[in-house]
Amino acid sequence: MHPAVGVVISYLAGSIPAAYIAGRARGLDLRQHGSGNLGATNVIRILGPRIGLLVLAFDAAKGAAPVALLPRWTAAAHLESWAIVYGVAAIIGHVRPIFLLGRGGGKGVATAAGVFLALAPVAMLVTLAVFGTIVYATGYVSLGSLVSALVLPALLAATRGVGSPVFVVSALVAAFVFWTHRANIGRLRRGEEHRFGRKARA
Repeated sequence: MHPAVGVVISYLAGSIPAAYIAGRARGLDLRQHGSGNLGATNVIRILGPRIGLLVLAFDAAKGAAPVALLPRWTAAAHLESWAIVYGVAAIIGHVRPIFLLGRGGGKGVATAAGVFLALAPVAMLVTLAVFGTIVYATGYVSLGSLVSALVLPALLAATRGVGSPVFVVSALVAAFVFWTHRANIGRLRRGEEHRFGRKARA
């Protein structure tokens, strides 16, 4: 199989809008409820933790599976480089899903986590521990995502080196996460960001 086919498969896998499907199964378009974002956090808020965690697991899996599986089937050389390309394609699919006409996807955090679980499992597991600690302590999922986006490149710089492709991609993904969370950053600064189990401050 040609590597370009793997890119298409990765993008299509990333484009599967699990949150949208879960909402429609309950008669809702989640783009019109809560934060309006098709990510696991909004699913948990609107549909409950059981469905939200299933969506989270699916979104992570659609990032991890192309990275772990497709290079073996499509590339005879440069396996890590192609794995990174497939991971990026899956993230783009999640954020700009073709099945929703390129609009209304999630912010890419869960899918990116799946990608790096396949690329750098130890660093990603440490990052997930940091994420969980911050969310538990503050209730802010967005803050956990932002800090994690900084922690992962730092860990990869220390373990793989700043010249490694996986570090470079992690830094680019971190910048992308900050860009997709720019509204959340504003709400955090104003003390208006939503927290689990609490209303935003007026």
